[in-house]
Amino acid sequence: MLVPMPNILEIQGLCKTYASGQQALKDITLGIRRGEIFALLGPNGAGKTTLISAVCGIVRSTAGTVTVDGKDITTHFRACRELIGLVPQELTTDAFETVWATVSFSRGLFGKAANPAFIEKILRDLSLWDKKDNKIRTLSGGMKRRVMIAKALSHEPQILFLDEPTAGVDVGLRRDMWQLVRELRATGVTVILTTHYIEEAEDMADRVGVINKGQIVLVEDKAALMLKLGKKQLTLDLTTALDSVPASLAPYALELSANGRELAYHYDTRAGALDMPAFMQALASAGVAYSDLRTRQSSLEDIFVTLVEEAGSAA
Repeated sequence: MLVPMPNILEIQGLCKTYASGQQALKDITLGIRRGEIFALLGPNGAGKTTLISAVCGIVRSTAGTVTVDGKDITTHFRACRELIGLVPQELTTDAFETVWATVSFSRGLFGKAANPAFIEKILRDLSLWDKKDNKIRTLSGGMKRRVMIAKALSHEPQILFLDEPTAGVDVGLRRDMWQLVRELRATGVTVILTTHYIEEAEDMADRVGVINKGQIVLVEDKAALMLKLGKKQLTLDLTTALDSVPASLAPYALELSANGRELAYHYDTRAGALDMPAFMQALASAGVAYSDLRTRQSSLEDIFVTLVEEAGSAA
């Protein structure tokens, strides 16, 4: 488990209500630790992009405060924004500029001195070096996405927001992207990502936050979350098919499948560990024989779906 580190980003009571009356963010309070990878998960329309936009100063919040490295983003906007890199969902680049020119220009926008060696490293890390003299309009969608990432990294930010960075792109970019994220984290950069590929969050994140209908539903260390909320399934491959579950096994709520040749037991780790010896004895007493057994731990996607459904039913 990670040792807690000072928060580089503090969000307190953040709200956003549009002129239409739509309340996109509702009293968001969240601290992001320095040097962590934080995955923000939520269904479409949950408020993920609005939250990122508010933190980056693109959207003006209705209430609340955001501090970056101890500075209020409203009163010290430029100093705070220099610490932030943003890769938005939308591809917004100058179509007629070259890759080299647009990435170098982005660095200059933040007052950074020219550093060709650093720009070269970014382009090489993102497999863009051989495209450095190409105009943006000639690139594929995946390559344009790489350029957006390079632009966000050009001024050496301490916080990197990745808003659905790999949606609709090739496997190669996803691989390069996550390798780069790991390298950035190793240098102390804080990475905050939203993704629809929940397996990416499961693989990459140190902590997970779930947002739904503009509210934070849960924030938890990933490992602790999966231990606390995870469910397990124990499946037995039966040596003889059953027509029904023996009555003596009714307390376990077992499920038959595969034409009576598989018997599954679902249990919630929150309720405590399964008493395996007692379960095995109950099977033997009921005359149930099996040739193999296997277990499956619920994934982060399973947990996410459960949390969103529970939040929806409570609303």
